[in-house]
Amino acid sequence: MESRMRYITYIVRERQLWHYGHVALFPEGEPARKILIVGDPSGWTRPRGRPRNTWLRQIEGHFRRVGLDRVSAWEVANRDPELFRCVLIDTSHPAPSSSGFHYHDIMNGNGNGEIYFNGVQLHVETFATTITATQGSNVTLPCRYFYQPYLIAKRKTRVKWSRLPTNGGPDTDVLVAIGHHHRSYGEFKGRVHLHKDSEGDVSLIITDLRLLDTGKYRCEVIDGLEDESSTVELELRGVVFPYQPKEGRYKFSFEKSVQACEEQDATIATFDQLYSAWEEGLDWCNAGWLADGSVQYPITMPREPCGGINMAPGVRSYGIRHKQEELYDVFCFSSFIRGNVYYLHHPQKLNFTEAKMACEQEGAHIAKVGQLYAAWKFHSLDRCDAGWLGDGSLRYPIVFPRPNCGPLEPGVRTFGFPDKNQKHGVYCYKMT
Repeated sequence: MESRMRYITYIVRERQLWHYGHVALFPEGEPARKILIVGDPSGWTRPRGRPRNTWLRQIEGHFRRVGLDRVSAWEVANRDPELFRCVLIDTSHPAPSSSGFHYHDIMNGNGNGEIYFNGVQLHVETFATTITATQGSNVTLPCRYFYQPYLIAKRKTRVKWSRLPTNGGPDTDVLVAIGHHHRSYGEFKGRVHLHKDSEGDVSLIITDLRLLDTGKYRCEVIDGLEDESSTVELELRGVVFPYQPKEGRYKFSFEKSVQACEEQDATIATFDQLYSAWEEGLDWCNAGWLADGSVQYPITMPREPCGGINMAPGVRSYGIRHKQEELYDVFCFSSFIRGNVYYLHHPQKLNFTEAKMACEQEGAHIAKVGQLYAAWKFHSLDRCDAGWLGDGSLRYPIVFPRPNCGPLEPGVRTFGFPDKNQKHGVYCYKMT
């Protein structure tokens, strides 16, 4: 049976701190109170045979364990005796079987290699489960840490932000900070820093958001060997679109599908993004890869070739598939664009090569599929003229359906991949 008795040193420490707080409340003229303020007189030496460690020096050692000096502790004891009791007396050691923190100190030591942090809990909060932003903008992912009971003295903490993978694998380091020093990593280098607007604020600011920034982030605060963390999801407002190559249906392995989306200024969609698109009305009967390695497709109008007429509307799933051996289409995700997509007014129709050159002569580039979808979604681009795009496909965007402009629903219409010698219009993209 394990003993619940506390070590005698814990009890001595608690009694010493209790007496210190008690004497601190004496009237100003009391000699005992003056001793606490003055400390050991200048030039004082201990009598022969007396202990080297005086009572006041022991008290100062107790203060250092929670990051206070004698002056700070004196101010706390006078201003808020209850707080003094919580911070100092209640942080005396528990029995070995208690759940109080007891660990070797890395950054907050007392000089003896150990720190005892019993009764004080580190908390980390991100306040919001999901933050929504647009590509190219700046965003703040909220995170704050605090201690209970409250600690007067500031402690050295290590803050680490990381991005969690969507389909397994290791986390991606985003930023690590200690005090005023921080380091960012990989694609986030030079684009991230901490907010630090108030005490305990370690919110992450990401500038110039990119499509691949979307996902779940972990805010982790480390104090010695004690650490706590919380997560927040970053979503980009965007549009999901199905994509297949000119060779036709079901030609992409998983790796090729990721590459295909990136070539169209997009990224492979997540399940949440596809589900949101289905809620907004996306209906597509061809199965496509998603970021987690699954293959799925959205159906709003059940029919025989798409799972059967008796099945309820929803996102149909083939589950996780073999990424190298199996071939499907892909669902891509494109977000807000920092630029302008427009139909080029040209005196004559153009073949594919001429179309690319015409855009370049305008100081632009031939638009990509993801850019056309984003312009349709966010800029309300509406044009009933088919035009070349960078992948060799022919498409046009319709916001307001009307006769001779395709189906009765808004969307981006496609004519597939015609012969590149045919003459058509072209959609250009120019950065702003």
